[in-house]
Amino acid sequence: MLRTLLRRRKRPLSIEDVTVTDRPEVRRAVSAAALGNMMEWFDFGVYAYMAATLGKVFFPSSSPGAQVVSAFATFAAAFLVRPLGGLVFGPLGDRIGRQRVLAATMIMMAVSTFAVGFLPGYATAGFGAPVLLLVCRLVQGFSTGGEYAGATTYIAEYAPDKRRGFLGSWLDFGTFVGYALGSGLVTVLTAVLGTDGMTDWGWRLPFLVAGPLGLIGLYMRMRLEETPAFRAETEAAGPDRGTAGTPEGTGTAGEGGEEARQSGHGRLKEIFTRHWHAVLICMGLVVVYNVTSYMVTSYLPTYMTETLGQDATTSQLLILGTMIVVALTITTVGRSSDVWGRRPVFMAGSVALIALAVPAMLLIRAGGALLPALGCLILGLLLVCFAGTAAATLPALFPTRLRYGALSVSYNISVSLFGGTTPLVVSALIETTDDEMVPAYYLMAAGAIGAVSTFFLHETAGKPLRGSGPMVETPEQARELVAGSRTEAGRRARDIWLHLRHPGRHRHHERKD
Repeated sequence: MLRTLLRRRKRPLSIEDVTVTDRPEVRRAVSAAALGNMMEWFDFGVYAYMAATLGKVFFPSSSPGAQVVSAFATFAAAFLVRPLGGLVFGPLGDRIGRQRVLAATMIMMAVSTFAVGFLPGYATAGFGAPVLLLVCRLVQGFSTGGEYAGATTYIAEYAPDKRRGFLGSWLDFGTFVGYALGSGLVTVLTAVLGTDGMTDWGWRLPFLVAGPLGLIGLYMRMRLEETPAFRAETEAAGPDRGTAGTPEGTGTAGEGGEEARQSGHGRLKEIFTRHWHAVLICMGLVVVYNVTSYMVTSYLPTYMTETLGQDATTSQLLILGTMIVVALTITTVGRSSDVWGRRPVFMAGSVALIALAVPAMLLIRAGGALLPALGCLILGLLLVCFAGTAAATLPALFPTRLRYGALSVSYNISVSLFGGTTPLVVSALIETTDDEMVPAYYLMAAGAIGAVSTFFLHETAGKPLRGSGPMVETPEQARELVAGSRTEAGRRARDIWLHLRHPGRHRHHERKD
């Protein structure tokens, strides 16, 4: 029992162990990361709303359903290379820094999206047209492999421990604002130009907007500093710096300079051997989040128009309205996760998804505007449970030294296999089975995976990131934290003293506790 007490003993925090965040710097970090995510999802919103149009431009076929499947196959192809991007950018971000990699991914995303606006259609270039579209999508997918994981890591490592949920939710706020901007632009253009005008030339305009957005995002990211956690990790990896005297649960305990200089291959090996349980939990949470997200944002507009035969403008406005609701509520959910914890929010969303997927889809199939709007609202509120919590939950699964790489690999494998392929798989299943309730069944399966993953998730709300010291907003909070740590250290010392004097009594109290 004495050995257990000694293992629990740790040096109390000193004021140097606590990082006091700089509020203007935190705001810049959150804004720059969210803008990159906004641009990524601007492209997704455009592509989702124009799947049928792009199918006509790049994939001529006698079957409208086959055109949609072909367009979504190109959409899904970008996700197949995302793990490759994660394998490259993730470990690189752990070695050279988060800021540099995020600037590189921004450039690649902007250029590849902008280039789509200049591509020739099938009528002009024949088979070369879809090949060029596929190349642009692959570059987008490769760059995105380092985008979301890097952005979540960046914000998480800048955020105070007690506000990580709220600040992280702004990243996904940028996601849905970007989607709303992309889908809203397509909706306006479709109303102004008509279906023929969009097919002839109007489809190019939304992609061309990506150029100016990319320049703004790149400018903001180039002005960013490296995160406090990465700077501390870099200093700890110096040749004369060891781990002696590092408080348990802070700094880089157990992560010596040799490990910090580990090669990318060595880091990947460690991720899958020492942190495989965190990888599986991360992948499960990503499945429920991204299946729900891509079902609502990327597939539902096409499902309502092509499969159910509903009015295109009405369907687009319903999804756009849903995204606005998600954007308006997402930071509230993020703040709530700081108070209630990440696990309750994720578990509530997963269980509700299992229970409400079928009713929501039945409402969407009902026709008209009111009942489908209610069905879309239900799915949007389920989605926000995951979207408002993910950016604070996922980075906390991994230690600082491996965080970017581990999150990139876990996130992108899961998204590639289950998230980004959702529109393709569901549309193909509907074509094969003629069952219009396939989307509901797919959502229920994702909800089950999310519930199991959340069951094994350790609560991280209000706690320091693994491998990092505490982060607070003010010097007063830092002093309070240090004082509390010293009080806790004194209590542990008293427990050890009591055990040495009265071992039987102390064992009795431990069993009672």
